[in-house]
Amino acid sequence: MSIFGSMKTAVSGMNAQANRLSTVSDNIANVNTTGYKAVSTSFSSLVLPSSGGNYNSGGVQTSVRQAVSDQGDISYTTSTTDLAISGDGFFIVQGPDGTPVLTRAGDFTKDDEGNLVNAAGFQLMGYSYDSGSPAVVVNGFDGLVPVNVSQDGLTAIASTSGVFKGNLDSNAKIPVAPATLPSANLATTTTDTKKVSMVAYDRLGNKVMYDFYFTKQSVAAAPPPAPPATAATWEVAMYRNANAATGGTTSFPYTAGGAVGTGSLTFDANGKMTSSGAVTINDGVTGQSIAMDFSGLTQLGADFSGTGTPNGQAATPVKDVTIDGDGIVYAKYEDGSTKPLYRIPLANVASPDKLTLMSGNVYSANGQSGVTVTGFPQTNGLGTIKSGALEGSNVDLAGELTEMIEAQRSYTANSKVFQTGSDIMDVLVNLKR
Repeated sequence: MSIFGSMKTAVSGMNAQANRLSTVSDNIANVNTTGYKAVSTSFSSLVLPSSGGNYNSGGVQTSVRQAVSDQGDISYTTSTTDLAISGDGFFIVQGPDGTPVLTRAGDFTKDDEGNLVNAAGFQLMGYSYDSGSPAVVVNGFDGLVPVNVSQDGLTAIASTSGVFKGNLDSNAKIPVAPATLPSANLATTTTDTKKVSMVAYDRLGNKVMYDFYFTKQSVAAAPPPAPPATAATWEVAMYRNANAATGGTTSFPYTAGGAVGTGSLTFDANGKMTSSGAVTINDGVTGQSIAMDFSGLTQLGADFSGTGTPNGQAATPVKDVTIDGDGIVYAKYEDGSTKPLYRIPLANVASPDKLTLMSGNVYSANGQSGVTVTGFPQTNGLGTIKSGALEGSNVDLAGELTEMIEAQRSYTANSKVFQTGSDIMDVLVNLKR
């Protein structure tokens, strides 16, 4: 037995308890830190070889464990830019050096440039909708840009497509002469022609109204003993409402070149459309084309009905920004319309508890954690983003206070062992005197 060995063992015990107390102090200090994950100290014995009746005391060594995969409590706030993750995954953020890192701290607010930044100064990253619906890069951070929710200025979006749904009355009559078709742009259309109008938007966000005319052209013949045929072809003719005639009993004839688009819609005997239903508005005044989709129309024995929903947007200021569970950031305009701006991805690793902890409550991947895999929320096992909520620390304060008391007592006991060894050394020294 070595007295020096017992004293070294006591020192290793005091160091181990000091490490334990360090993790406890970190946890208590960050008990209110958004998205903070508790750390703990694990102990393992260090054994030295012994022989015969002599025992060589070894010691104890410690390692730090992180509870990154443990979900913290979610509390709700009044800010729509506060974000929490319910389930697995991390936000992708970047610091001043531009390096992407991971975090669960979603206390984001707008900085002076409109970028979403959390309390530690890290910018939230996402995919922009500037080039259409974004696709995720599963094995890297390419394509990510800072999420900017600046609400300055007006936004106008020209209409490029539209959808028209409804029903055309199968009992409608066919005009006697082709000249009575609306496409002829004459004032002799019949009462069986049905008219409806739809508002679209030009490049400057101005409203442009278009008049749609639907007229039955022909009915398909069916050989006996089949029932009377109801399959038919209809004409759709479209005009700029601003070009309609004034002062008379009809909008015809329209000026400035007549119809801006015409097409044929065919239906089978069951009232279902058999043609593509695609007809394009080519407006020479605004210089834009609007691809209309009429495939949602039916031809049944009921009154005419229809509704149109074009895309585009008037020149409207942004009123608010909302974020849904799929991570899509929407601009909400004053007229009630919305537009997707960004989509926020989440990232994960095979072993989150092995991530490297960095200042600012952020993490980076390493060889032990596994490679980073990126995806959209609610896909591939990733969690849901909750707007107007924050994930709290997963520290158990009562448990940490208990750990602190235990560490203090263990440290004191190890110090007593060291003190005893020191006293024995004094005895040995005094034997020589």
